[in-house]
Amino acid sequence: MDSRAISAALLLSFLLFSAASAFNITNLLSQFPDFNDLNNFLTQTNLAGEINSRKTITILALDNGAVSGLSGKPLDVLRRILSVHVILDYYDAQKLAKLSSDNTTVLTTLFQASGASRNQQGFIKVAQISHGEIAFGSAVRGSQFDSRLVKSVVAQPYNICVLQISSPIQVPGIDVKPPRSSPSSPPPASFSPVGSPKKAPAPSAKTPSKARAPPAKKPKVVADSPARSPPKSADGEDDAAAPAPSEKSGASRGSFIGAAAVMAVISVFLAV
Repeated sequence: MDSRAISAALLLSFLLFSAASAFNITNLLSQFPDFNDLNNFLTQTNLAGEINSRKTITILALDNGAVSGLSGKPLDVLRRILSVHVILDYYDAQKLAKLSSDNTTVLTTLFQASGASRNQQGFIKVAQISHGEIAFGSAVRGSQFDSRLVKSVVAQPYNICVLQISSPIQVPGIDVKPPRSSPSSPPPASFSPVGSPKKAPAPSAKTPSKARAPPAKKPKVVADSPARSPPKSADGEDDAAAPAPSEKSGASRGSFIGAAAVMAVISVFLAV
């Protein structure tokens, strides 16, 4: 084979490989002055580099007049809005024309891949409306088809396609940055809510559940000591056996002695 033919074949293969494997959105849009503002926004928000890192992508492009309404927004908000207009698949005008007018197709966008979307904000819906017109809208519930397909700008099947739309897709709540949720610290182990009953600790295998009562002491049996015998009187009889003199017998004895003494005194006087 001729060396010129070999060089031409190698150059053609290189060009085909480069066109099939890589693209530069900035270079593509720079060829169309109507998209200069969009091109600048993609560069300022660093979306251009992220778009170029993809292998298959579709850009819903806004011309200078349509994108002017986004001027003045913070870069983080502008980035979120524009990333909704980047579809993570290849859709050209011919492919969209084949969509059924009875069904709505939901497409995934670059905002969904960022992980910052909420409530279907990272998806858009596309459908055929009256007379074959293609319309776009947010997939958030209650959103309308607020943008229309204008024309195809440039296409490199099946890597990148740039489609012009009439107006920005309105995504509810995309201007508001989602709040960061702070994890709540768990209550300490010793915390117990007021009024809640406290459970008694379960008895362990080593510790008995009930305290054992000390063994009862056995009463000492004391031998009965021999009863003391009552003292004996002089005549050998027990004092206990002799009945104790009663008060009445002592009184009668005293009165008898007194009467005898009176009679003796009287008899003496009479003898004299």
